Amino acid sequence: MIIKAKARANGSQLGTYLVSPGQNERIEVIEVRGVAAPDVPGAVREMDAVAICTRAKKPLYHASINTRVEERLTPQQRARAVDRLERELGFTGQPRVVVVHVKKDREHTHVVWSRTDLEHGRALRIDHNFRKHETVARELEKEFGHGRVQGAHVERNGQDRPARTPGRDEMQQASRTGLKPQQAKEQITELWRSTDSGRAFQAAIAEMGWLLARGDRRDFVIVDAYGGTHSLARRVEGATAKHVRDRMADIDIMHLPTVQEARAQQLARPAPLNVSEPDLAEEEKRRRNAPRSDGLGWTDRAGLVQQERSAMNWVKAASRPGPSEKKLRFADDRKVPPAPSKAPAPESGEKRLKFFEDKKPDKDIDRER
Repeated sequence: MIIKAKARANGSQLGTYLVSPGQNERIEVIEVRGVAAPDVPGAVREMDAVAICTRAKKPLYHASINTRVEERLTPQQRARAVDRLERELGFTGQPRVVVVHVKKDREHTHVVWSRTDLEHGRALRIDHNFRKHETVARELEKEFGHGRVQGAHVERNGQDRPARTPGRDEMQQASRTGLKPQQAKEQITELWRSTDSGRAFQAAIAEMGWLLARGDRRDFVIVDAYGGTHSLARRVEGATAKHVRDRMADIDIMHLPTVQEARAQQLARPAPLNVSEPDLAEEEKRRRNAPRSDGLGWTDRAGLVQQERSAMNWVKAASRPGPSEKKLRFADDRKVPPAPSKAPAPESGEKRLKFFEDKKPDKDIDRER
């Protein structure tokens, strides 16, 4: 069993993702608890909105409980796993939603909790959450009789730390660009081992059409020909961050382009045509098996909707009268008020008495008179 989870924001996007078919073969809503909204998107948005009383930038906690294909959880086991993870994280009684996705015959359970503590007006802490994930997973494996998965934090028993697996963002990038993380790692590692300095390595990746850039959170980032980003320390097998800094010491990082600048340069170049036949076949198979609706995918539908809205806005704007039309339309109906009559100007030799002509007399003086 593998449990992956992290704090996050953007409840609107998360709620929509949980109920969107995408590549899932089946979606089942198991539970919506502690919120007024009856549906999953509304519940997640509500949990996100409640956090306005705190300073938390990531008020949601999204967990995914994954098992092997042959070790699918029963409803009782699933409820036990969710409750056990909730207690370990300290989220007991917090609002939550539970949704099951089935993808390629493999079932995994999504759980979203609200981190907002309304009583104290703060967000619940999530210290040592990776260790807590593994603690719960190891306990449930023994309880359910599932095969053991070697983790990086709990019950190492002298074994080496397992290799890091690609994250969700990396897998989504691979589906967009066609370059899998393992392929990029093999190519970059080969170039790393065949060079002995930072400048030589930079020249080697440039020959492949890749660029070395300055990362936002990491020192050195590689931008491939498709615009995908790769952390250098993570793409060199067996290298550490310190090892990478020592090798790249002859390069001034401030003279490197930023990730955004390097990506713009790569996207401005002609698209490479070196996609392998297996990748093309896999993409064609995925496209053929993708769910269809009236012959249009969701991207095509979004484009049509945007075109319809633009056309309607253009028609409305064209039907509105312009400034000149408004002036002509109402010119006949508008009554022009007569020009005010002006008093004759005093003659040049006429004298004006200030106290008797311009200044009004006092009321008391007039009354006595």
